[in-house]
Amino acid sequence: MDSARLQHIVAGFAAQRVLVIGDLMLDEFVWGKVSRISPEAPVPVVKVTSESYYPGGAANVARNVREFTASTAVMGIIGTDARGDRLLRLLEAAGIDTSAVERDPGFATIVKTRIIARNQQVVRVDRESETHLTEEQGQRALQQLDRAMREADAIIVADYGKGYLSQPLADYICKAACEQGKILTVDPHPHTSLRWRNATAVKPNRLEAFSAAGVTPSDGTEQPVNDQALLEAARRLQSLWNPKSLLITLGEQGMLLFEAGAAPYHIPTRARDVFDVSGAGDTALAVFTLGLASRATSGEAADLANRASGIAVGKLGTVTVTIGELLAGFTEP
Repeated sequence: MDSARLQHIVAGFAAQRVLVIGDLMLDEFVWGKVSRISPEAPVPVVKVTSESYYPGGAANVARNVREFTASTAVMGIIGTDARGDRLLRLLEAAGIDTSAVERDPGFATIVKTRIIARNQQVVRVDRESETHLTEEQGQRALQQLDRAMREADAIIVADYGKGYLSQPLADYICKAACEQGKILTVDPHPHTSLRWRNATAVKPNRLEAFSAAGVTPSDGTEQPVNDQALLEAARRLQSLWNPKSLLITLGEQGMLLFEAGAAPYHIPTRARDVFDVSGAGDTALAVFTLGLASRATSGEAADLANRASGIAVGKLGTVTVTIGELLAGFTEP
């Protein structure tokens, strides 16, 4: 992609109105130092020096989108607990529209706590319970969705398998997006087995693709386009979901893009240093969607997403990527 084309696509990001739907979480980072091993068990003793909090899950996808466009909204459910209060404050402080976020006193806000020492994650602690929407909550979600979708150019679904998304809601999202001509991208969760028929694009990672397709994972090959098991998984997913594009992220091997009638397109990773993969998939999903909404081809949007995720893994913690960093990423060798 030449510089003029890059500038043209990225310049369109700010005009897009994006709605992010999915499982909302709070990411907590506990930073500290390790100076000794515990006498109670062979584990490090972390002396805490600071704590920080960020929107997580689908909320982190919205946070990444917000770096590029002011018209960012998020939809999901959180509790009325203190952690829910903190997450809502973080989203509102970032300028993200939270009017479609439902607060339920019977729901415990999901929290993922990462303990970091010497720039490395020591352990992650998850506080969550899988919850499915009640019939009343589901009806309110559909009403919120109708309103929110009318005001959006693109919809992102981020399924973390925590129970907010159901097949009826998935069917409604896909049907409404098609009828209204909206860009719809989905980051699926294999354990929910939800079908996302006729989405603009679906973006699983490698293991998710194998799981969702019911194919035994392969050991991989040096060239992903020669990985027959991966190609078979992609073929099954294209038949199952019928997306315009299927983008499979491959970690250190980059990404593999599938479109009907075209050969698989491999995009090698651009990451130089990998400090933390937390949220890198969220960054890729946000930028990929914004690229599509700004009329980039699927290949161009995937290249943008690949560059963005390469930048994200070079940072520590749940981070975002700025327009300046993204543009600079294309000038580096």
